[in-house]
Amino acid sequence: MKQKEAEQKPANIDSIIRVSASQSADLAALHRQSFPAEDQWSTQSIAEMLTSSYVWAGLATCQEMWQEKRQEKPVGMLIGRCIAGEAEILTLCVHPHQRRHGIARALVAWAQVTALQAGAERLFLEVSVHNTGALALYEQAGFVRCGVRKRYYSDGSDAYICEKILSKSAFKE
Repeated sequence: MKQKEAEQKPANIDSIIRVSASQSADLAALHRQSFPAEDQWSTQSIAEMLTSSYVWAGLATCQEMWQEKRQEKPVGMLIGRCIAGEAEILTLCVHPHQRRHGIARALVAWAQVTALQAGAERLFLEVSVHNTGALALYEQAGFVRCGVRKRYYSDGSDAYICEKILSKSAFKE
């Protein structure tokens, strides 16, 4: 199979792992593929962010064959933080060829569990009023709109502030 065809094949997530600043290059690469140049986060800025004890990141990976060897391929990432009982999703992105296959949904669920473990009672995020796919994802995950940040993004668009009250009972199996 040609490399371009392999990239367009949907991923099956093998794991979401909590990562440290040592994986900043992988996180920055996913961010570059997902956002316009003016909104991209550099490897250095991500590494600096991850040195804070309040900030955490998850990397979604899938297994792929490359030159007859199995290797982990990063397909999505999320960075969040938790302070004083409140958590926030700072960024979430999925490789463009792997979108609409449940990766973002899995990352949001992972963020909720991670935030609860860090002592958060509420989880917040901002999302562009024009990002209908993300809005649908967050609404399905139980987030509600609680405000608007005017001209929040570099293109001048507004952002909805969304919130979810976290409940430990919601994540028991």
